[in-house]
Amino acid sequence: MLQKLLSKGKILGKERDSLSVTEEAAVARVVAMHRRLVIESNRVNTKTEAGFNACAAFLDVLASTARTLQLEAAPRTYRSAFTINYRALFPDEARHYRVDVLEASSEQYAAIWVNGDKFEFSAEAMHLAQALQLSWSELSAIFERWASSRPRSTARPGRAELRSILASLDIAWANFEQKYIAELIAIEEKARRLIVQAIEHECSLKALETKHGKGEALDMLPEYQEVQTLLVRSIAHLNSVANFRRKGRDDLGAEVLFDALATLRRCNIATRDGMGTKTLSAAHVLSTDVVESFEAMRDYLREVGSCMERVDPHLCNNVGLAERLVDVEESWEVGARYVQHEDLLCAVCDLVEEIQLAQRLVPALSKMCEDCDAELFMVLPGIIWVRILSNPGEHTGLLKSLLPHRLVAPKADSSIHGACVWDDELEQFAQKFRDTKQLLVRSQSAQPSSGSGRYALDSMERHGHELLMKRVVAGSAECQDCFAKLVPTSRETARASIEDLMHELERWSIELQRHCPEDWNQCSAILVQCLSGSHAAARTKAAFRV
Repeated sequence: MLQKLLSKGKILGKERDSLSVTEEAAVARVVAMHRRLVIESNRVNTKTEAGFNACAAFLDVLASTARTLQLEAAPRTYRSAFTINYRALFPDEARHYRVDVLEASSEQYAAIWVNGDKFEFSAEAMHLAQALQLSWSELSAIFERWASSRPRSTARPGRAELRSILASLDIAWANFEQKYIAELIAIEEKARRLIVQAIEHECSLKALETKHGKGEALDMLPEYQEVQTLLVRSIAHLNSVANFRRKGRDDLGAEVLFDALATLRRCNIATRDGMGTKTLSAAHVLSTDVVESFEAMRDYLREVGSCMERVDPHLCNNVGLAERLVDVEESWEVGARYVQHEDLLCAVCDLVEEIQLAQRLVPALSKMCEDCDAELFMVLPGIIWVRILSNPGEHTGLLKSLLPHRLVAPKADSSIHGACVWDDELEQFAQKFRDTKQLLVRSQSAQPSSGSGRYALDSMERHGHELLMKRVVAGSAECQDCFAKLVPTSRETARASIEDLMHELERWSIELQRHCPEDWNQCSAILVQCLSGSHAAARTKAAFRV
């Protein structure tokens, strides 16, 4: 009788441990999904798209199976302390198994690198990662047993065993998730510290402006300059870690800004006094670009300060930040090279004035500049060479910048001391240019309107210069009216001399572009910018993006 009762109890116990039809279907499904995981070196592969998708699908079914087996989820009240970004990923206390959490427990990296800095996870986090992986291994083993045994076989795990392993996994998962996400949040807060510091310096700058009022007097205030310096350093540090589109320079200091402001003050004084407006127009454009890029960066910092939760701790992933940093680096690189060096700045101003003269001679050049036409960059080197050869004293710095190998130390027996001189090949080209200009002067007949003496000579030299410039920009076909002013007997000689000069000018133009392409591209870009102001216009239209 006792044996019958025991047998009956075993049967009843076995029935209590059996799965309902719905539960068995759910387990069969999760086991099938488990077998689709991509396993490499005894680990779930989540790095490939196929592996990630298979793992995500399995975790969804795993959570669904736990609900079907009527398992309560481990407490997850800790999620209420998560930042808004993580609360979006974990909106309630449901399981929400995520691939990245499993991946983190599997890889068990003790440290991660963010913005070039190393951040270490605690020993407790590593211990909880190991515990989760142990539970994962036990889960995989029980699913393998299920898959390899026949239905209703004693080898197949029962309902109690399945519930036990799923509950253990859920507890281990919640414990690791809590610690891992909490430490990630702390790491991200430290990683964002770079931008927080910049925001703090910007706020200090704004407070001084509110207190004293913006203007030239404030720009000269030592306290204000000190805060500007701190802000520039913060921006430079941000640039070194977040500007992946350019060089990520951190050596562009506040002196670039101070010199740009000083140049603008000079330009404003000249404009107020009615002197040098055209001459300083390029200096005004380049200095304004430095200052406005800085102001645009400040605008960004003010706006992003109100939505820091949207800032990716990997700062290079923030598109708006990267755009502002690229703008600052481009503008300040030009400022450091041209605005901070008086000889180069004067050379650029002189070249802009020369190009504007060429635009009046050949109106089509204005359209080329507006459209950045490809033809512009074919004629621009020739225009620059004509100006350099016409006024070499003002362009030694520019020539040294673009073609440093063409400048050599003077010979021992030379009367020139200290300054560099042109090499023999360039000097021969310059002499040919001078000979051609003199030929054009001699080939002209004095016009009644030219006056006499020095005035007549100046007029003829100007006409010869304009003829050469027109030939460079428009070609020989457009210069016929200029040749009409030459003495008939000298026209063909002058024409041949000009064409010979143009032939050699083409070779020198190619060298100007190709010796150091990066420097040439920068120079040509700022000339176009000074003529059109296109860079500044593009900045004002930019909408805010984190």
